[in-house]
Amino acid sequence: MRSTCDSPYEKRNLDFRSAASERVWQQQNNHRERKSGSAVFENRQMNQHHADVGYQGVSPQVVVLKMCHEFMKNYSYLVVDSNSRQAVVVDPAWQMEKIDQALAHTQAKLSGVLITHSHPDHIHLAEPIAETYGCPIWMSKEEIAASGFRAPQLIGIDATPWAVGQMLIEPIFTPGHTQGCMCYLIADNLFTGDVLFAEGCGMCPDIEAAHAMFASLQRLKIRVKPLTCIFPGHSYGQPPGQIMRRLLKDNVYLQFSDKDSFAAFRLRSGQDPRKMFDFC
Repeated sequence: MRSTCDSPYEKRNLDFRSAASERVWQQQNNHRERKSGSAVFENRQMNQHHADVGYQGVSPQVVVLKMCHEFMKNYSYLVVDSNSRQAVVVDPAWQMEKIDQALAHTQAKLSGVLITHSHPDHIHLAEPIAETYGCPIWMSKEEIAASGFRAPQLIGIDATPWAVGQMLIEPIFTPGHTQGCMCYLIADNLFTGDVLFAEGCGMCPDIEAAHAMFASLQRLKIRVKPLTCIFPGHSYGQPPGQIMRRLLKDNVYLQFSDKDSFAAFRLRSGQDPRKMFDFC
């Protein structure tokens, strides 16, 4: 089935040198398009001066890849170390050619695949990409055990950070949507999969999972700095790259102070299931 999905290649140079620069970010949200062959990407070069722990020099380049398959719309991300040109891809799915073209455009070498969780729309291309580029697939040990996902290149990880080039990758264990969800903090960019969206949080199958999701979101609220850019697996209206400060203000799921009221709201009756897949 042919998709009618857009896939903009939009370059944003965001400079967060002060708190007041959030207004600058809003103005720069009207960005320019650049095309590379038949693929179109969004390319964010973060010129940040408040880089998180473990990263020295120029901040990494984040290439936003909008992937479409029938009614599904996912965001995958290519994260490139600006010094070594080593790169990782987050949750690759559906359109291999976009990843190939993004690697060519950035002149980067793929060094690994980061998986936030094992749902099909987040792992679809993990094994083919790892085979093509000869690189590992990283997934939490808990998610591997719970899902049964297997691949020759698969490596189970815990919360121990590691480096790709000069990029420090910090895994943050965030169960709730699934038993082994993992977010990844790279400099001032957080890749959240289906844990945290700009507009909400991921679905939870039962009250135990909702309690786990509440704890995970509390963990992110403590760990993540206000100007960190949030890159989720899906969008319901806001483009990827919203800063954490904005989510703390506007995202209703970040306003709860106890797990029971959070769970009651997350699992409330009357939610329209169609809206759960109303992706932008």
